[in-house]
Amino acid sequence: MALAGVINFTLRGITRTICEVDDSELTRIPKKGPCILAGNHVNFLDAPILISHLQPRPIVALAKRETWDNPFIGMLFSSWNSIPIRRGEADMSAFRESLRVLKEGQMLAIAPEGTRSGTGVLQKGQPGIVPLALKSGAPIYPVAYFGGERFWNNIKHLSRTPFTIRVGRPFRLKYDGVLPPHDEREQMTAEIMYQIAALLPPTYRGVYADLSKATENWLDFI
Repeated sequence: MALAGVINFTLRGITRTICEVDDSELTRIPKKGPCILAGNHVNFLDAPILISHLQPRPIVALAKRETWDNPFIGMLFSSWNSIPIRRGEADMSAFRESLRVLKEGQMLAIAPEGTRSGTGVLQKGQPGIVPLALKSGAPIYPVAYFGGERFWNNIKHLSRTPFTIRVGRPFRLKYDGVLPPHDEREQMTAEIMYQIAALLPPTYRGVYADLSKATENWLDFI
């Protein structure tokens, strides 16, 4: 078994020991072909649970460059072929690498919020996902996690943490071959984020709490 396979097998066992993982909806994600998983980012549990529970299908994730400052965590993310990204700027190197991954038919995970919430409550999405989705033509699968924000409190009481994963309807962004202006990219981002919000319990929806404001003008559901 390759290193990544051994790590994923081990992590799956560990996370199922410390958490009660509901991953039943992961069956909605295709077993092959390019796709983008766009999800909320709660804390450190998101990546290991998602990646280990999607096995044997590999998944490449975008991760902040500072992740590699920790040798152990950096080794873990390198074993997953994760792509380092510089936050707060247009990182063209990360964009090109992400596009290559999708063009090769792989699966890519992105957290449009750009940073952990810590609480599980949705923050405003950043528009970096839009050019990548448009340029690649890859379908987007909205993914939502909740429950993991209670991990540290539960572990102090030697309690397992319920960790739920929800997967929504896949869609592509409508594209006429011309990169839309900034305001339209913002609208596309909001529509993606509302799809994630709809998968969450109401108290977790944050910036996107009012689902009546959600539009689907730019979404082409598959």
